[in-house]
Amino acid sequence: MKTVVIGEGSGATMETIMAVYPRHKIVADKYIGRGDIIGIGPFTDKGGNMAIFKTRAAAEQFVTEDPFILEGIVKSFVIKDWADNLIPV
Repeated sequence: MKTVVIGEGSGATMETIMAVYPRHKIVADKYIGRGDIIGIGPFTDKGGNMAIFKTRAAAEQFVTEDPFILEGIVKSFVIKDWADNLIPV
């Protein structure tokens, strides 16, 4: 089972987002480097973002460190366990 963090954007301008992005990338790269994040990024409709984590613990720790959340770029988020292994491929 994996865990996803689904964020809702605050409507911040691209200028504001890009000002915070370098700090967000440092945190994301740390989790990617450790193998905790499988995928991360915005939705194409600009309606928020999502990150897929290998464990709930990693997801819960990430949201305490991510500047996008801490600085209000993401106005709200949910953490959900994802049973991605129920249907064999």
